[in-house]
Amino acid sequence: MLSEDELGRLCVVLVRARDPNNIGAVARAMYDFGFHDLRLVNEYPVPLERARSAIDASSVLEIAREFTTVAEAVTDCTLVVGTTAVGLRRKEHPLHTLAEAAPLLRAELSRVELASTGPKARVALIFGSEKTGLSNEELSHCHWLLTIPMHQTEGMRHASMNLGQAAAVCLYELVRNPETESLQEPVQPATAEDLERLTQLTIEVMETSGYAQRHPANFDETLVRRLVLHMGLDRPHALAWTGILRQLLWKLRNPQDAAQH
Repeated sequence: MLSEDELGRLCVVLVRARDPNNIGAVARAMYDFGFHDLRLVNEYPVPLERARSAIDASSVLEIAREFTTVAEAVTDCTLVVGTTAVGLRRKEHPLHTLAEAAPLLRAELSRVELASTGPKARVALIFGSEKTGLSNEELSHCHWLLTIPMHQTEGMRHASMNLGQAAAVCLYELVRNPETESLQEPVQPATAEDLERLTQLTIEVMETSGYAQRHPANFDETLVRRLVLHMGLDRPHALAWTGILRQLLWKLRNPQDAAQH
């Protein structure tokens, strides 16, 4: 996960985004994933008070800054990355898929101060207008581009995502940590000894209960061992099943004692 300092060093730049609700959706995505530096590039002021989709994200909109050019919006950034649907555009920049781009962006955000008196690394992630994307002039400010791979259907126009959706997908990919994203606690794996003990207990239960005599085709040590292995038990579950089978075996062998308890 990105630290609070690293989250604060990424700015989302929306270029010629005119629909307040689309801007609001981007602000909501930023808020949800911990980002707050929103920058808008437009020739005319945008009525942000109409951004009804920015539920709970008013803090992002309140400090959003407006600029008239991309150059002004990214002047303090050490890495500028544009987003594109690619399409038929001539490729004049290095292009990465989002999965490839995210580690590069995280690495830049995690850099220490560039010099003892210099600025901290800051990244700009630029999204173009809903209709036309980024122009060649706007792209000229980018170090490289990223794209979100989309399902392609033969004969159909090149797919692109809604502005709010694209921002949400990009920001999620930035904050997620593939190595620690599982919410489950790590469990101790079962040893071969644990599973062999369970295998032998299962065989004893099959013999004592009469199952082996009724179904001799299934009473094969190799088959039982494979069955236990295919259960994919971790150590706590293997030990639990061992305890259950031991109790069952004791009751099968001591029916009179079991009846008194």
